Amino acid sequence: MMSLFQILMLLLDLVWYVILAHVIMSWLISFQVLNLRQQFVAQIWYGLNRLLEPLYGPIRRVLPSMGGLDLAPLVVILGIIMLRIILVNNMALFY
Repeated sequence: MMSLFQILMLLLDLVWYVILAHVIMSWLISFQVLNLRQQFVAQIWYGLNRLLEPLYGPIRRVLPSMGGLDLAPLVVILGIIMLRIILVNNMALFY
């Protein structure tokens, strides 16, 4: 059962890093450091968007419109932190 705990923590870490890469890449695109006309950059960007849209979509429908500011990644990261805390505090159930 401990391996189940480790797999869950690994998946949460993976989602954390994918969201972090998506946020950093969106900043770089906004400040025109990266250009979406480059095929490699566009493929990574659209791949990350398609991967994370199932997480962001329901949250974007609930959150009010903030203009150009997207708070969905922040809410998902807070959810990941909460899940990690819950898993660590209940780690004894995995033994």
